[in-house]
Amino acid sequence: MRWLVGWSSIAASFGTAGRVTGAGHDGVLRGGLADAAHPDDPAEDAERTVHPVGAQLLWGDPDPLWAVGDWRADEIRTVTADPADPFTRLAVLGCCGADDDELRRALYTARGGALRHLTSWPGSHTVVVQTGRRITVLGDLAGARPVFYTPWAGGTAYATAALPLADLIEAQLDIGHLAALLACPDSPEALGDGTPYAGVRRIPPGHALILREGSREITGYEPVASLAVAAPELEAGPAVEGVREALVDAVRARLTAPRHAPDTLPYDPGPVPGMGPEDRRAARGMPAPVPGIGADLSGGSSSATLALLAAGLPGAPGTLLGHGATAAGERLLAVTFNDLTTPQGREPELERARAIAADPRLHHVVVAASDEALPYADLDGPLTDEPGPGLVVAARERRRLAAGSADHLVGHGARQVLDAHPARLADLLMDRRRRPLLRPVAALARSAAAEGTSLLVPLTVYSAARRLARTPYRAGVEAVAGQLRDGRLPTAPDGPVNASLSALAWCRPGPAARWLTGEALAEVSIRLSAAAGRPPLSLRPGEARARSALARHAADHRVFEQAAEVRSQRLHAPFLDNQVVRAARALPDSLRVQPGARATILREVLSGTGVRELPPGWGAVTHTPNETATRLGLRTALPDLLLLFASPYLADAGLVDARVVQQALTDAAQGHPVPLDGLADLVSMELWLRRLLARRGTCWTGTSTPRRRAVPTGVPLRRAALS
Repeated sequence: MRWLVGWSSIAASFGTAGRVTGAGHDGVLRGGLADAAHPDDPAEDAERTVHPVGAQLLWGDPDPLWAVGDWRADEIRTVTADPADPFTRLAVLGCCGADDDELRRALYTARGGALRHLTSWPGSHTVVVQTGRRITVLGDLAGARPVFYTPWAGGTAYATAALPLADLIEAQLDIGHLAALLACPDSPEALGDGTPYAGVRRIPPGHALILREGSREITGYEPVASLAVAAPELEAGPAVEGVREALVDAVRARLTAPRHAPDTLPYDPGPVPGMGPEDRRAARGMPAPVPGIGADLSGGSSSATLALLAAGLPGAPGTLLGHGATAAGERLLAVTFNDLTTPQGREPELERARAIAADPRLHHVVVAASDEALPYADLDGPLTDEPGPGLVVAARERRRLAAGSADHLVGHGARQVLDAHPARLADLLMDRRRRPLLRPVAALARSAAAEGTSLLVPLTVYSAARRLARTPYRAGVEAVAGQLRDGRLPTAPDGPVNASLSALAWCRPGPAARWLTGEALAEVSIRLSAAAGRPPLSLRPGEARARSALARHAADHRVFEQAAEVRSQRLHAPFLDNQVVRAARALPDSLRVQPGARATILREVLSGTGVRELPPGWGAVTHTPNETATRLGLRTALPDLLLLFASPYLADAGLVDARVVQQALTDAAQGHPVPLDGLADLVSMELWLRRLLARRGTCWTGTSTPRRRAVPTGVPLRRAALS
């Protein structure tokens, strides 16, 4: 895990900052804040400075900034406006397509308070600006690169990970936030700005954290459309052209970055009694990825678009000649995962992947796996910053990513960025545009034709969209709060029609809410009732729900990236870049709500770059094999899962009843209609809690506390309610 951390403290004005800001007599850079447990500590204790373990100091006191983790040299860039003014500087961490001159010009502009231009460069990165004692940290629009903060030492400490800040203040678990994460995972009204750690907060996507000598301000840098006077929509042609330019720039930013060769595996000492070559390789870990750049090629439209764009750009898009797959030369490495346990249903998708891989600019690799790569097959893994459903499939995805390149493109986020959320039908009705509703409603009716209810679908969908358009935000959120409080949870939607109808709401319970205790649901309902009085960023239900769905997916992608991390590999999700998100938001709603809108948009994107021949059925999506693999994985891992929930931490916290969850796992393994997404949320959170509490290390050194770490007393036990 890679993160940056720093702080701005008013205590620095009183001489409590670290004494050394440059290189000391031993040539080591230092910076930090003196940590004294009590005011009467001896002087030698008060001179000790706090700093992260294994950190690289980017600039020192009085407002230090560190980069922690295995950052590459080209991923950390700092510029100053004037050598005579060392306290006006800018740091960019991550993949950024701007050169040093562009960064320096942006720093000049940022001194006057302008922020939005700092988020308009291609790539995915975090920007920190210092002008005097003012520190500005910018998050991204999607939420894949969040910023966290917490009060500390009379000021504010910030980081791009929540766990280091939790260690710094020895934060306890926020059980209410964990309950909200299970009950309403895609509702910012329930989650708020909290994290799993009490006292550690998150700035919303599209916002910046501004610190000045202890004071704190959170401000948005992205304009929000008004409900009364909506901004004029772009025509479909220019809007799609904007998406094409943003995607091409995002992919080019990865291609033009310096290439990296992965670290070699440890030396094989030779034969070991009882272990063959495969066993020795497995004991040392997964094989290192191939040097260069590669991409997923699942047969879907998202990954195929990125692979074809990367292979078609001028330059050397693929693997380095003479390293790894030498037969590939400078062709782009395209990786397809073939699940041998669920061959039925994926044949058209695999055939499309083979047809696309016939492009001479691609070198195709198929990773085949069987029972060892099922979901829930291997529940051991690293500790992530937060819980997420990616923990149950991390081993499965890691097997695929290990066959990729040192820089690997994935199509995550394309559906949330390009597709229209069903609630956007209400936005069209608010704008008195009913004609664009005809095609999506007709498509839903055709999907329900097999059940014989297709005649009622148009009226039902239109009525639900009209009801949402006329429901105020406060009334919609309070209605869900009442459902949770009374335990009136809707059944899991089956089929596209019911799924669309359930999504036509300001807020809705998550799939795991049905297994939470009454006390946990009541606490989440209180959160929702309190949030109902605060207006959202957008009063248009479709836009608000689309933003929250994107933020939830970006957070899950971040957890997935940490859980499935392969040594020396970087995952790149260009669809989550700021400029791609901005370009997609400019697409007219009338285009986005149409069936197959994402495939149509990406087809136009590829056509604009010269790729016009695509295999038949390109853009089709099927979820049946994924559900089949999940049920097979549950059936195979059922004994381990039942043991996991024999005495779970979630039950100690009062969130679930262990016997109820065990019965749900058994029912799902036997094929009963159980929300599989909800079980993944429960299992992932229990795994995350166990890994967090089994951890013995800390992110900080030089503190007065010998081992300062988060959740020092374990999960707080909930007392039984008095009858």
